[in-house]
Amino acid sequence: MHTQPKDFKDWYSNQGEALLSVLKHRFDEHMFRHQGHSWPTIQKRLEDQPEKLWSLQQMEDTGGEPDMVGLDSETGEILFFDCSPESPKGRRSVCYDREGLESRKSYPPENSAQDMAQAMGVSLLTEAQYRYLQQFGPLDAKTSSWLDTQQSVRKLGGALFGDYRYGRVFIYHNGAQSYYSARGFRAALLV
Repeated sequence: MHTQPKDFKDWYSNQGEALLSVLKHRFDEHMFRHQGHSWPTIQKRLEDQPEKLWSLQQMEDTGGEPDMVGLDSETGEILFFDCSPESPKGRRSVCYDREGLESRKSYPPENSAQDMAQAMGVSLLTEAQYRYLQQFGPLDAKTSSWLDTQQSVRKLGGALFGDYRYGRVFIYHNGAQSYYSARGFRAALLV
């Protein structure tokens, strides 16, 4: 469960409007990501679910530059993804999950991608979502991002990550306990 502040109503009244302004500006600046959608509809949905604004603020504060990128095909919910050119700076140098973190014999990182995502109230992008996001890119040309990994791969000790090199998107694998200064994670939020 994510950790919203106890004084959420105060946070919302003090920072909610400022965040909506940032999101609207980004929406207007990057219409190619959401053609056919209008800001008033998105703003209404956010105002009806203010707890989602808190999660978007966490994405923003860690360098994700969240933006609306479409609708979920199954639920019709609005999709917000991190659209920063590189993996968000405030979420790098993390291993994949708690199990990977605890398996480190030496020099463990401070956190894991899955733990951070849960605390923020978001999820890691799936491989399909990452490939979809890259159509607006290229993104992660100098960094890489952990991706939500199927249990069958995770049971074998691995985890997936993606990046953009040589004019194309690559999806790779690594041990879930590994971490690098240029690898973080991109978040998805349904509203």
